[in-house]
Amino acid sequence: MKVVLFQQNIVWADPAANRARLEQLFATAPEADLFVLPEMFTTGFATAPAGIAETSDESIRWMQAMAEKYDCAVAGSLALEKDGKFYNHFAFVSAAGELASYDKHHLFTYSGEHKTFSAGESRCVVEWRGLRFMLIVCYDLRFPLWCRNQKDYDAILCVASWPQVRRYPWDTLLRARAIENQAYVVAVNRVGDDPALHYNGGSVLLDPWGAELAVASDDKEEWICGEIDAETLRAAAEKFPVLNDADAFSLKN
Repeated sequence: MKVVLFQQNIVWADPAANRARLEQLFATAPEADLFVLPEMFTTGFATAPAGIAETSDESIRWMQAMAEKYDCAVAGSLALEKDGKFYNHFAFVSAAGELASYDKHHLFTYSGEHKTFSAGESRCVVEWRGLRFMLIVCYDLRFPLWCRNQKDYDAILCVASWPQVRRYPWDTLLRARAIENQAYVVAVNRVGDDPALHYNGGSVLLDPWGAELAVASDDKEEWICGEIDAETLRAAAEKFPVLNDADAFSLKN
């Protein structure tokens, strides 16, 4: 499966401008099965979402249109208001218009995200063209129990607005999640600035051993692409079946 990662420079609080820019990136990217966008790709990471968060399904319908046009799946998170509450909403849309979604579970208390957003309660694993993807958003990456592979997924999709000041943990945790879960990691971070922070990217595709398959340039808006291969996953699990020795636990699903 070919995957394209969009390392986007997000325009603050302007969904229309961000969708238009992404359409330009789609037009220059290669054909692929899955396109992945950053966290809150239409607005930037907003901890005060009133007046910034989207209140309609316009961007989700845009994702559906892109998925249909390019015969792919499109994934990314939005600041979304639903029934009077705000969610960091990770949408995964297929070429057929089917929608799966995950609301960020670990809200970033350090920046006050928990004061204005509501947390999701359940993990989400999406199957697409024969592979299974677990959806996580930014801060979720720091919680290995939540991310633990129970032999129920093949790849982690992590979308983020992870600032440069904490770049080293980003790079380290991504590789740890790939290695310990014996899974691909598709990690898409933004570049550019919002009113508070600078973001320098670090978007990367990792294989089940934590090796880099595609790496974005720092501080540059661009797309990168790579392959996720079911045979590589099977071979890794057979050669070194570490997940067979994992501790038993339960999570809400």
